[in-house]
Amino acid sequence: MAFGSFDKGASAPMADINTTPLVDVMLVLLVVFIITTPLLTNTVKLDLPQASAAAQQSQPKEIRLAIDAAGSVFWNDVKVPEGELDARFAAAARDNPQVELHLFADKSVRYEAVAKTLASAQQGGISKIGFATEAP
Repeated sequence: MAFGSFDKGASAPMADINTTPLVDVMLVLLVVFIITTPLLTNTVKLDLPQASAAAQQSQPKEIRLAIDAAGSVFWNDVKVPEGELDARFAAAARDNPQVELHLFADKSVRYEAVAKTLASAQQGGISKIGFATEAP
C-alpha cells in the first residue's frame, strides 16, 4: 500500500481505508473493559446478628371443589346441594380471606356449570382460584 508515488501516470487518489488505528483503539478498549469489570462487582461485608425464631407456618386453607360430568359439585369430596354453594363460599371467605379454591372439573362437564361455580365463588369473596388438571 503506497501513499504516494513519483509516477506521473498514477494520479488517482488512494481508495483503501486504513483500519490499523481502529483496531488499536478497539484493543485498548477491550483491555480497559477486561481490567475494570472485576472491580465493578464489589460486595459489602457485613457481620449480621444471629437470631433463632420459628418459621411461620400459616398456609392458607384450600377448598377442593370438584365438578363431575353430571354437574354435581363436591366440596372437599362431600356432595353439596346447588343452593348451598353460595353460603359455603361466603362462610369460607369470612373465616379466612386468603382461602384458595382448587377447581377440579371433569373434561366432559358443560362450561356453564364451571362458569356458575366461578361466579358464585367470586360473589362469595374468594379471589384465589386455581384450575387443577392431570398430567397426560
